[in-house]
Amino acid sequence: MLSKALYSWIAFPVYVWQGLAVRMRIERLLPADLPHAGEFAGAGREIRLLVAGDSSVAGVGMTRLEDTLAYNVARALADRTGRPVSWRSAGANSATSADLRDHVVPHVEARDFTHVVLAVGTNDMKNFHVVSRFKRDFGTLLYAVRTRYPQARIVWSPVADMTRIPALPQTLGRILQMRAELLNAMGRRLCRERNAVMADPVPIKGAHEFARDGFHAGPAGYRSWAEHLVGYLLAETGGPAPLKLQRADQHNREEAGQRQLPEVAASS
Repeated sequence: MLSKALYSWIAFPVYVWQGLAVRMRIERLLPADLPHAGEFAGAGREIRLLVAGDSSVAGVGMTRLEDTLAYNVARALADRTGRPVSWRSAGANSATSADLRDHVVPHVEARDFTHVVLAVGTNDMKNFHVVSRFKRDFGTLLYAVRTRYPQARIVWSPVADMTRIPALPQTLGRILQMRAELLNAMGRRLCRERNAVMADPVPIKGAHEFARDGFHAGPAGYRSWAEHLVGYLLAETGGPAPLKLQRADQHNREEAGQRQLPEVAASS
């Protein structure tokens, strides 16, 4: 890890040069002007979901609610369990862990969320925050979320593989990936220490999963991301939902009769 940190700082001038070129070249997409809450019908105990994070949660570049991350995570939970799901998204474009801690989470209404997804870390990485700073910022974010929602299952979605981002030149992607691995390693340790679950980085299947800027996820990417996260949200321990839990969910659906189709009643 020390060698990665050292090499990434040696390569910092390349990062600045190529990063500025990418910023000038790609389209600047705006956050989605869409509802931030909704619900899916079901039977049994309600799942109350909060998805908080950066531009991925703000729905940058999206024009349909059905294409956003929080909506797709909620729908995947409803589909997997047959239970009612109410969801709330809280995202801010370019937000870091400290921004989420100080300016986003404190303004989410006090509710008894059962599950919380944190999609943050990419901007900490992109802004070249050192590991000690990320330890402080992300670590205190976990404390803040745990204190505010003490009964929730907290799942962190870490920084994705930067070498798979279409908008990034190969060299820039490798430099950023070194930074990502450093922050993800620290985040894994903090999650273990502070009663949260770190998911694996979202698997990226190809350029078709991205928005037109080649950096943010697109509709296919958000659907894949949601399916990836739902196993961690439902499992009793870190990792995908065990087969036993999946069978139990199926049994609950059969007892409740034909599962109702999800209906969204969204409000800002």
